[in-house]
Amino acid sequence: MAGVNKVIILGNLGADPELRSSPSGITTCRLSIATSMNWTDKNSGEKKEKTEWHRIVFFGRSAEVLDQYVKKGQQLYVEGRLQTNKYEKDGIERYSTDIIGESFNFISGSGSGSSNNNQFQEDMNQDTNNNKKKESNTDDFEDDIPF
Repeated sequence: MAGVNKVIILGNLGADPELRSSPSGITTCRLSIATSMNWTDKNSGEKKEKTEWHRIVFFGRSAEVLDQYVKKGQQLYVEGRLQTNKYEKDGIERYSTDIIGESFNFISGSGSGSSNNNQFQEDMNQDTNNNKKKESNTDDFEDDIPF
């Protein structure tokens, strides 16, 4: 049976990103993002708010870009998937659920890191142009598709 494991988060970073590299050379970036829900209590009429914290992990180039361009307080849109890991601590089995980030977008005009958006766009455009140059050397298989 097929399933869908998709998470969409739009919230504010609670801390600066944590960039790490493993001994095997894999770069990871850990983020902590807060989302809030507001409502009015029907009985008392009091306004209430509940904040949820989400742990998000990005890998590779995305991890490096996030570390360079986002800061605590900045608003970020993230798409990814849930992943639960089992580990043992003090002889007790425990579980940890993270969001594995697959894509992100900066939300302009918010947070202290938003001034970096223009530089980020220039860097990403340069990366995209370099990738297009590499891709232009590949064969075009569209004519070979039989349908």
